[in-house]
Amino acid sequence: MAELTSLPAIAAHGAARLPSVEVDDYNAEIKDDEGFLGDRASKGAFRDLIENWREALRAAGDDPFGDDDSRAISKKKFDELLVDGDPEAAGVVQGAIEDFAQALALVTRRFLKLKAWKNTERIVIGGGFRGSRVGELAIGRAAVILKADKIPIDVAMIHNQPDEAGLVGTAHLAPAWMFKAHNAILGVDIGGTNIRAGVVELNSKKARDLSKAKVWKFELWRHGDEKLKREDAVDGLIEMLQRLIARARKEGFGLAPFIGIGCPGMIEADGSIDRGAQNLPGNWESQKFNLPAALCKAIPKIGDDDTAIVMHNDAVVQGLSEVPYMQDVARWGVFTIGTGLGNARFTNRGEE
Repeated sequence: MAELTSLPAIAAHGAARLPSVEVDDYNAEIKDDEGFLGDRASKGAFRDLIENWREALRAAGDDPFGDDDSRAISKKKFDELLVDGDPEAAGVVQGAIEDFAQALALVTRRFLKLKAWKNTERIVIGGGFRGSRVGELAIGRAAVILKADKIPIDVAMIHNQPDEAGLVGTAHLAPAWMFKAHNAILGVDIGGTNIRAGVVELNSKKARDLSKAKVWKFELWRHGDEKLKREDAVDGLIEMLQRLIARARKEGFGLAPFIGIGCPGMIEADGSIDRGAQNLPGNWESQKFNLPAALCKAIPKIGDDDTAIVMHNDAVVQGLSEVPYMQDVARWGVFTIGTGLGNARFTNRGEE
């Protein structure tokens, strides 16, 4: 098993204590008689709600969407319908928005009852669903429902583009001293349908809190569209990173010898995944698999220095992109609405 042990890390994978925050909880799974509660606040759940409304209309003899598959209709199409579309089709979307908002409000209430989520002051919401007008309206409506019910929680939208937040957040996985001689890092965001890898400009001279950090370039691979083995996914990620390293070097970036990774599941200190990676291609929870070790073997150095890798849960990493904007509260959380409902709860560490 020695070959599965990654190079010494600057921080433990999946650590509870990070440079700016304590990770109080993540990947929480709440069940009731109908299954996992988070499944009611996912991208797939919204599509199911669309289909429920369409079924009701079909029973009355008319479906404004015709033969279109509810799961194949694009986010852009839903957004356009709300602005200038068939009134009944827009009504279906509005009905699904209301139903989803009610479900999200219910899920939020249940999370706030968890011991680890006690006294949460704000929940910021990201994920692919937030990256559409329909998603924003559903989230906004859920916030209104919670306020009307006098639930003491502030609901906010993630600041960075959802596609980029999971990359920007990787800059908060490592201590600032590691980046003093560098101006960029490599970030990886692994999701149930997509893998993103990018070069993150730190811009730490403009803002020490990394509030000016931004994605310079990234590559997107929609692995969910293909039938892949785990090894294929890892090889593809390695190729993405190697291309980005070459591009960054050509453009004169001073890449830190660091790769930050957000990945679904419960991340163990050695970089293995305990559970929660079932949507990824192949078995990522095998004791014989270690993603940080595989990447270290393929990319042993960045520049002249040994590559250091830190991996954490993808919702945790996306939440970390919000650290600069959460300094007015002490305890806060993140929901990422995507293939499932990612979640994490943080306590700010403050100055020490």
